[in-house]
Amino acid sequence: APPPGEQPQRRLGGGDRDGNAEGLHLIEHLLCTRLCARHLSCLSLTTTRGGVARILTHEAGVTDIVVLQAALLHDTVEDTDTTLDEVELHFGAQVRRLVEEVTDDKTLPQLERKRLQVEQAPHSSPGAKLVKLADKLYNLRDLSRCTPEGWSEHRVQEYFEWAAQVVKGLQGTNRQLEEALKQLFKERGLTL
Repeated sequence: APPPGEQPQRRLGGGDRDGNAEGLHLIEHLLCTRLCARHLSCLSLTTTRGGVARILTHEAGVTDIVVLQAALLHDTVEDTDTTLDEVELHFGAQVRRLVEEVTDDKTLPQLERKRLQVEQAPHSSPGAKLVKLADKLYNLRDLSRCTPEGWSEHRVQEYFEWAAQVVKGLQGTNRQLEEALKQLFKERGLTL
């Protein structure tokens, strides 16, 4: 049984751990859509909706609904006025904890936030590590396809070098994601 005040862990399409066929409730879909829409409205039109969650389901085989909800919401607190309390209200304490783990403190300077990501990566929970790996994979693929306006090739390379440091701290989490990331780093002359 989950700790007091928390929902049991559920998996997509399979119900809960006892085999109950509850799956993901319609209301959760609607609430997730609402919060995600608030998040997506502030992103550029080129951003693929749900890309991090899609990587987790399609490439890493993740079916844990808590991890997938956190993946959908991973940038919401950073990029919108949505609060962690709202995330907890609509999705529960487990999702809140994962979102909180992968959320940067925007009050800190960018270099400090990047340093903290490298430092904290090895100490993250397994669910947060999955979200971080998929997020890095999504971002690095995007950078490989198209250099953002205003970015030099040097800045792109620096991002890859920083991301490799973060990913080093996440190793041993998911072979499929790590292999895909290793390939991207190899194309940039980097190793883990």
